Amino acid sequence: MDDIKTKKSKKLKRPLRSGYTTGACAAAAAKAAAQILLLSGAGLEPGGEVEIPLPGGKRARFKLHKSKFSSDAKRAWASVIKDAGDDPDVTNGAEVSASVIFTKDEKSSQTIKGGASVVIKGGEGVGVVTRPGLPVAIGQPAINPVPRRMITEAVLEATLRAVEVTISVAKGEVLAKKTLNARLGIVGGISILGTTGIVKPLSGAAWKATIQSSMKVARAIGLQTVALSSGRTSERAHMQKFKLPEPSYVLMGDYVEYSLKEAARQKFGQIHICAQWAKLIKIAMGTPDTHVRSGVIDANQAADFLRDELGIKIPVRPYNTAREMFDYVSIRETKKVCAGAAAYGERISGLPVTAFLVSYEGKIIADNE
Repeated sequence: MDDIKTKKSKKLKRPLRSGYTTGACAAAAAKAAAQILLLSGAGLEPGGEVEIPLPGGKRARFKLHKSKFSSDAKRAWASVIKDAGDDPDVTNGAEVSASVIFTKDEKSSQTIKGGASVVIKGGEGVGVVTRPGLPVAIGQPAINPVPRRMITEAVLEATLRAVEVTISVAKGEVLAKKTLNARLGIVGGISILGTTGIVKPLSGAAWKATIQSSMKVARAIGLQTVALSSGRTSERAHMQKFKLPEPSYVLMGDYVEYSLKEAARQKFGQIHICAQWAKLIKIAMGTPDTHVRSGVIDANQAADFLRDELGIKIPVRPYNTAREMFDYVSIRETKKVCAGAAAYGERISGLPVTAFLVSYEGKIIADNE
């Protein structure tokens, strides 16, 4: 559906609820398992709660989902269920677990306190990094630096002995197929993420972080062109026609200005922008964030822009959606919209930009060149 509308979006009847990151869940599971191990199986049981410190200084409580203790293996295991609040996170409801064993005092990249050390490993459902440009080295489990610190601090609240912690995510490999992990070079599962421990509902922070990470991977392997698309359909259309290396493709979604500035900051040589009609008009109009939450653009305002600014002759009449206008515009005239979008992109990024219009059937039908 076109996102240029004439009606205001309905307001939610209640405040959106925050949740917790996979990193916070992993830390909670790890602390619970460490406590169970320390007490040889006593203490926490399913339904009980474990409290952990968060990076910002606050604390959070998690309900234990499952737990077990093996006296033979001297290993404890605990899990929590991720609650992402009202954020549409693919890992919402995932079971995040940790197994903990005592070890000899090993050298660790993690914080060492009072002679204790925490070695962190990735288990089933946690991806492995295979490309440069990410905050974790190639060959290491995709557990980001802040979650590693969270896990360490949480475990050290439970025990000051040397331990090895293995983080796992049930069905993580399946969940990863719904993410951009494969494109980033993370294989075999999901990433353990989060910088604050808290997921803010519908926040763009996670999306922007993915945009930045995607670009870092592309630059780290020497790519000079980044293809920014507003959605999967536009991205697939560009892939089919140009067949750039997969890491070249970055889903910018609605974050147009952010993506353009990030591409400039990471010193790409050129930018491709791919979008369907309504989004491309918004970009040509100089809209930094094309989501309706950032301000609904009246369809008739868009029609005036096409006529007055781009010289596209469409009938003077009321319009409900941008798609209605498309029926009056020739392919030759759509190139003017592409040119407007490219001009905006170049003004923001300072880089050469080519803009591509993708049809509703998922094919590139025009560009500004």
